Amino acid sequence: MLERATKTIGTASLLLAAYFVLNVALRIALPHSLELDEAEQSFFSQYLLAGYGPQPPFYNWMQYAIVSVAGMSMGALIVPKNILLFLCYLFYGLAGREALKDQTLAAVGMLALITLPQVSYMAQQDLTHTTALLFASSLFLYGFFRTLNRPGIDSYLLLGLATGIGLISKYNFALMPVVALIAILPDAEWRRRVLDWRLLVAVAIALVIVLPHANWLRNNLEFASSDTLGKMAAGSEPASASRIGKGLLAFLVAIIAFAALPVAAFAAAFRRDFSRAFSAGNRWTGMMERMMLASLAGIALIVLLTGSTMVRERWLDPFLLVLPIYFLAKMQAARFDLSAGLRRFRPVVPVLMACVLIALGFRVVGAGLIGTYSRPNVPMAGLAREMMRQAQPALIIASDTYVGGNMRLQFPDVPVVIPDFPVTGIPSYASAGGPVLIAWRGKKTETAADAVMPERLSSALTAAGVVPQAIGSLSLPYYFGRQGDNFSLGYAWAQAGTGK
Repeated sequence: MLERATKTIGTASLLLAAYFVLNVALRIALPHSLELDEAEQSFFSQYLLAGYGPQPPFYNWMQYAIVSVAGMSMGALIVPKNILLFLCYLFYGLAGREALKDQTLAAVGMLALITLPQVSYMAQQDLTHTTALLFASSLFLYGFFRTLNRPGIDSYLLLGLATGIGLISKYNFALMPVVALIAILPDAEWRRRVLDWRLLVAVAIALVIVLPHANWLRNNLEFASSDTLGKMAAGSEPASASRIGKGLLAFLVAIIAFAALPVAAFAAAFRRDFSRAFSAGNRWTGMMERMMLASLAGIALIVLLTGSTMVRERWLDPFLLVLPIYFLAKMQAARFDLSAGLRRFRPVVPVLMACVLIALGFRVVGAGLIGTYSRPNVPMAGLAREMMRQAQPALIIASDTYVGGNMRLQFPDVPVVIPDFPVTGIPSYASAGGPVLIAWRGKKTETAADAVMPERLSSALTAAGVVPQAIGSLSLPYYFGRQGDNFSLGYAWAQAGTGK
């Protein structure tokens, strides 16, 4: 059965489709309290903007379009992400077919993405913009490999589309076309692809896609880069040889953490063939090696220039995504009989799929046993019901996008704002036409006493002329939590027109 499922990209896609349907069903079955990125998408889906903050807008635009058509719901947040992940696998398989020229190896390579934790587990756990990056990276690999193989206008169009989407998915994607160019320079035939007039069409398409956000970015560069620079600064120290060493060590650890599972899975399945294949190669393996080395060199340079001593594995996503195809290409170049290795590798795929589903479910339903709570354990629906017993809000002012996104899911027909977004101040307060609910998060506590209004929110309300008339707090048990472990939420009511 597994052999049939991995015979072609089409049959492997059916297995993947069933797997992603299970992921959707699992997330919808779990409590409808949102992760950080889910909450951000829930909140931002109210607005169509050229830029939203530190992350590029591709995922936000997609989410806005879907919510505009289907309305706000858990399904509207979860289904699009799983479709993107499915397409990530699919285009990866198509890229593998271009490089490997073998349907079965391409199908196995496509399914082997499950061995990359950043793709299989972390993307399902929360990440949205990274999911868009993974999709764009797979699409780029397909467009790039296809252009090398079959340099028709459709291949260049696909390459331009992938580049444009990638650039508005995550800023670190900008390195991908650069390292792709570097990778093909030593090959005389492939160099001609760069001089082909059709590359101008690809560039034009990418520019059209990027232009709206690029125009916004020109005037908001500091705002857009604040999150990334802040994360790097959090892991930086005064300039010294020690700092350089720590930064490079963190970079090495990130590479090992990213590649450890796929290396272990391929080594266990293909045994000696896997290690012996590294002395073999062809133009495709050489090109992929240059892509990975150039990208890693670029990231190392960025780490050194910024002085960061912290490197996250997901920063490597677009650059090491090619690993499963690369491993298969190396063994193919060595002309080994891979039938036994493929037979041993195939069961790894459903086992890892099951492990991901179990882990995603247990981190929530088993939270009381392990004593660590995920955000789906937060009793947002219960807290919303308690507040709705007092009044039906006409407007919700939230302290941040996490609270705002969760309130938006619980009150899908009520506009939600946070201080200074979408515009400076809270102008929608004056025209609310009914009770205004103000909400902010507290701490894990047995009572609601810790749900004190944050100073930043209080100052913003005062500046906007919002006068809270009834301040309260709620504390409810975590879903699947231990006795006495509660989550508190602070809230207040205000009435439009009662301020200054």
